[in-house]
Amino acid sequence: MRKQSSGDSKNQTTWLILVGFGELQHLGFLPFILFLAIYVVTVGGNALIVLAVASSQTLHTPMYFFLCHLSLLEIGYTSNIMPQLLRSFLEGREAISLVSCLVQFYMFASLAAAECLLLSAMSYDRYLAICRPLHYPALMSTWLCGCLPAGGWFSSFSFSAFALALAAPLPLCPGSREIDHYFSDFAPVVGLFCGDVGVMWGPGVSISGFLTLTPFLLIVASYAFILRTVLQIPSCHGRQKAFSTCSSHLSMVGVFYGTLIVVYVAPTDHMPPLLQKAFSVLYTVFTPMGNPIIYSLKNQEVKGALHRLWGLLIAGHTPLKEIGQLLTSSWIPD
Repeated sequence: MRKQSSGDSKNQTTWLILVGFGELQHLGFLPFILFLAIYVVTVGGNALIVLAVASSQTLHTPMYFFLCHLSLLEIGYTSNIMPQLLRSFLEGREAISLVSCLVQFYMFASLAAAECLLLSAMSYDRYLAICRPLHYPALMSTWLCGCLPAGGWFSSFSFSAFALALAAPLPLCPGSREIDHYFSDFAPVVGLFCGDVGVMWGPGVSISGFLTLTPFLLIVASYAFILRTVLQIPSCHGRQKAFSTCSSHLSMVGVFYGTLIVVYVAPTDHMPPLLQKAFSVLYTVFTPMGNPIIYSLKNQEVKGALHRLWGLLIAGHTPLKEIGQLLTSSWIPD
């Protein structure tokens, strides 16, 4: 554990202790090496997806524009949690300031909500492409392509800031500042405060439910219409081609919401803390790694773009100009 300075010791109420995975310290460097490899694969894989899409003109479409936002989101999401997790494998219990704890929670909640909203935007794009192909260019315009992810980012960060602001008037509980987790999740953060924590717990649960359940229902509705349309296609080849355009996104939705349900919906009251943290690893570590793996394995266009990107990198060309245009929709044709 990091030693506190004399200045820190005078204000111990602002310091917390993250327990992390102290139970696994007897395994030595093995967990650290394993999760470091996962972190490198996650960041590197998502970065390659962004580079591949930016450098390939054939992928300058709304679907891959949203995919780039998803990859950038996954990089930020995993980088918010993984460095601290890696330190916990090396140092065990770790001192963290209250401000750092709240900032990590804010980033975690905002990025998780943004992923829900972005996945729903991607499902709406697939709905328009399959169910209304003749109107797709007009409905999925450049303006809408820019507004959907921008609205998702803005809404998630705004709602999370409101939920966090509710904790401002609450006092910290006296006594132990120990958090039996490896990052600042919602329940551990709420448990730090005393008084009427319902003013934070109730709205916090309502906001998180709205930002996760509503996009999920939109995704289910989109795929219900997609399924009905696909089943009406007379040829088997046509049905297979239509399903193939949705398979990668549907796999990501299954992985993301599957782990979300396991961690936050399944009963965990009598579950050992180590097992609870292990389930949280599914959500915070393996889900971001799944994005590049799923899209590189299941999507032939992305695989082709990755091969072309490799050729460009070998030749010494990096698509910096294309990356600079990435967060705008200017490279998506109307």
